[in-house]
Amino acid sequence: MSSIISLPKSQILNHNFFSNLARITGSQQHAFKSLHFSTSLPEPETPISPHDPDPLPTQNPQPDKINNLGPRTPRGKQRNPEKLEDIICRMMANRAWTTRLQNSIRSLVPVFDHNLVYNVLHGARNPDHALQFFRWVERSGLFKHDRETHFKIIDILGKAAKLNHARCILLDMPKKGIKWDEDLFIVLIDSYGKSGIVQESVKIFRSMEELGVARTIKSYDVLFKVIMRRGRYMMAKRYFNKMLSEGINPSRHTYNVLIWGFFLSSRVSTANRFFEDMKSREISPDVVTYNTMINGFNRVKKIDESERLFVEMKGKNIEPTVITYTTMIKGYVNVGRVDDGLKLFQEMKGFGMKPNDFTYSALLPGLCDADKMADANAIVKEMVHRHIAPKDNSVFLQLISGQCKAGNLEAAADVLKFMMRLNVTPEAGHYGVIIENLCNNGVYDEAVKLLDQLIENGAVLNTTGKLGLESTAYNPMIEYLCNNGMTNKAETLFRQLMKLGVLDPVGFNSLIQGHSTEGSPDSGFEILKIMMRKNVPCEEASYKSLIESYLKKNEPADAKTAFDCMIETGHNPDSSLYGSVMGSLFEDGRVQTASRVMKIMIEKGLKEHKNLVSKILEALLLRGHVEEALGRIDLMMNVGFDPDFDHLLSVVCEKGKTIAAVKLLDYVLERDYTVEFSTYDKVLDALLAAGKTLNAYSILCKIKEKGGVTDKSSGEELIKILNEQGNTKQADILSRMINGAGGKKGKKQAFIAA
Repeated sequence: MSSIISLPKSQILNHNFFSNLARITGSQQHAFKSLHFSTSLPEPETPISPHDPDPLPTQNPQPDKINNLGPRTPRGKQRNPEKLEDIICRMMANRAWTTRLQNSIRSLVPVFDHNLVYNVLHGARNPDHALQFFRWVERSGLFKHDRETHFKIIDILGKAAKLNHARCILLDMPKKGIKWDEDLFIVLIDSYGKSGIVQESVKIFRSMEELGVARTIKSYDVLFKVIMRRGRYMMAKRYFNKMLSEGINPSRHTYNVLIWGFFLSSRVSTANRFFEDMKSREISPDVVTYNTMINGFNRVKKIDESERLFVEMKGKNIEPTVITYTTMIKGYVNVGRVDDGLKLFQEMKGFGMKPNDFTYSALLPGLCDADKMADANAIVKEMVHRHIAPKDNSVFLQLISGQCKAGNLEAAADVLKFMMRLNVTPEAGHYGVIIENLCNNGVYDEAVKLLDQLIENGAVLNTTGKLGLESTAYNPMIEYLCNNGMTNKAETLFRQLMKLGVLDPVGFNSLIQGHSTEGSPDSGFEILKIMMRKNVPCEEASYKSLIESYLKKNEPADAKTAFDCMIETGHNPDSSLYGSVMGSLFEDGRVQTASRVMKIMIEKGLKEHKNLVSKILEALLLRGHVEEALGRIDLMMNVGFDPDFDHLLSVVCEKGKTIAAVKLLDYVLERDYTVEFSTYDKVLDALLAAGKTLNAYSILCKIKEKGGVTDKSSGEELIKILNEQGNTKQADILSRMINGAGGKKGKKQAFIAA
């Protein structure tokens, strides 16, 4: 010890570090073969004083320190060497069952004795490994199995439901010179029963008589348990009578099993009759019998009978156990007599009996249902103090709901803390009830804090739990977050819910509106695309908010995309939304796109935004999209939404778009729509100014044919130009039409010429 103290501090620290490392990370001696660190030092011949100069070299001292360490002295208990059977079990678990593995085991084991074989069967990690080993040692002549090893393998195979193998091994025992006994058959009867194959259990039981295996009350008790577990109470009665006829007297355990089974099949009167028969045979009921009877009567809500039996057992000096009290408390709770259950709970504690998890689980739901939250809270604190968690976590949900119902939200939140102290992980549903009630009471700040915990600990995605987050909890929370600038947090929650298959339209629409309000329409549109893929309906208000958000960001093309989705899904935008989208597209220079929106609006029968419609028509005509403009005009005229032709013709003439002017005027004349004579003159003047004399002649002829009026000087000017250009025939016809001397023949020639 003095030598260690006298070492420099750095040497001691390094030595301790590696010693701890080896002790923590490896439990076997070979875990750190490459490290040979010692916990003791060789005693120097001369003690080293702390005031003496360092006797070790100053350069690179660490390797010398390590080399000077002596052999390691083990601390604490030395680990026992691994047993041979453990090595064999590990080899079978880690390697396939092959001849090579068999040879390895054979080379490892000098002699296969009874203890080794039995222990290997017992320690095998897989029933298949146990069966392979059992057959191998026998077939290889390494070991001759006895009754105990047969019993062991039958028991292993029975518990693993490998019943055919177990049965074959049992029936082959006489061939090996091993006699049967009752216990071997009992194992197989019970195994078939636990697998639900009652008929096979019965067959094996019957075969015992044929095979000469004596049956006692033990095999009958196992048979009764098997057939009663499956509700075969009539069969149980038959075999009970057969047992009596064979001179086998029932035991207390026999009656306990039968009474339990009759109650399980709701045969209350039969159970009661067997209870009386038991006493008539001078077989005294024990605490198990009374517990079974009390529980059976509680199942059918005959609490008066349970009370009678409870008093009776006390009168016979049979002390009730925790199970008795728990059963009675549960019976009281089931019939709504919670106060009596609570009194019994206090009586039980007064006698020094400590309630268990079943006791608490039986009483707490009744207290919650009866709104006795103060008593319930006291019991929960007692559970936490004793660190006893109930088997059923739904009790905590009832506690939380009860506290919320009583308006004590702080106590409800404390239940979560109690759960954590009991090492019970709160599920999303537990959080959800508190969040819902916090939202209902307007305490949103606390609800957000609780939501943060819910998201951080991953409780939403915990699929092992049974209590998921209900829509009544997450929808108000999502709506609040989206209305208060926290839509991203709301989306984080909702995307976790989506992974669990939640496709709630309310949540989706809240997210779209939240992102839109916060100026993130792209995020909102991503949510919309998910809704469309999943066939989740989107509200009209969500579409409108998304479109308006795009428009505020001056992104009319994206607004139009969302607008199209809105219409495709059957919604009818209002007139103002049409106007906003058309106006934004028009201002962005997307005239034809605005025209398509205008077309949809007109088809829906809306006749508003006349000025904007006129601007769109003007732009189409001026850009050369004359046919599209005429199509829109035709659609408008069909629904009684008349455009201002005089204005349109004036604009295109002023801009020198004579082709558009001619086509538009042709359209007007063909359909006999009315325009002012000054408009005709504007068109004619524009054509003459552009040198399109024949076009002007054709238009003027049509005007005269339709009875239209123009300035006479315009006609005379056109006649003069026609003559100058050599178009004398057209000039003559036009002259006669203007002077009214042409008659029908002149009109016909004029149109032929045109």
